[in-house]
Amino acid sequence: MPIPLIQVDAFSSKPFGGNPAAVCLLEGPRDQSWMQHVAREMNLSETAFLVPRGDGYDLRWFTPAVEVALCGHATLASAHALWESGRLAPDRPARFHTKSGLLVCMRKGGWIEMDFPSNPPAEAAPPEGLLDALAACPRFVGRSRFDWFVEVGSEQEVRSLTPDFGKLRRVEARGVIVTSSATSLAEDGFDFISRFFAPRSGIDEDPVTGSSHCCLAPYWRDRLGKDAMAGWQASARGGEVRVRVAGDRVVLSGQAVTVMRGELV
Repeated sequence: MPIPLIQVDAFSSKPFGGNPAAVCLLEGPRDQSWMQHVAREMNLSETAFLVPRGDGYDLRWFTPAVEVALCGHATLASAHALWESGRLAPDRPARFHTKSGLLVCMRKGGWIEMDFPSNPPAEAAPPEGLLDALAACPRFVGRSRFDWFVEVGSEQEVRSLTPDFGKLRRVEARGVIVTSSATSLAEDGFDFISRFFAPRSGIDEDPVTGSSHCCLAPYWRDRLGKDAMAGWQASARGGEVRVRVAGDRVVLSGQAVTVMRGELV
């Protein structure tokens, strides 16, 4: 039987912005190797697989190369796909059971709010090769549960980075977050900008990374003294992620738009 597949641009209000994710709507569990093959076929930064359960859905995320433990933009895309397809009533929360625990999404006007675990970075000595691969001069280097975290001195430094992905691939981590406070974007309401590199996970640069903002939000909250902020991920596609720190949780907010509907045969 054909399997519905929806492609969504997450963290964007218009097509071809933000971060694309494929959402595969399954009736029952499938083998992990099959899901990895599908993700490789989709060749997007993430493909999400949803299986209904009593109070929500089981959700797993795969890059073209590996399964990951947490993904923000594909969770946003999954919630959007459920509401848009009519599988979930617009006023009902989307509840996802994942490797990172229960994640709940709600619609708030034209935005989707996601309740994620906070993942602040702890200061750490950079591993061999990290700064050389980035060609960056850090103000701060830390390590979160998943990623290395580097603050540099200016927005322009973040934007102009051209990492050596061969060298970065040898750094042990899911990915590398590089960030600075916002300057040119401050008048538009943005507090910080970032980029995310994950060659070890099969993605040289991720366009917009929800899960990295679980690390960025508590970090910039401590730096700026604000619980609610807006971040801009400065990839070629670009995308806005609004964040609010609430204890050991981070509420991420973004928009999403469907760009393709099809079936796996």
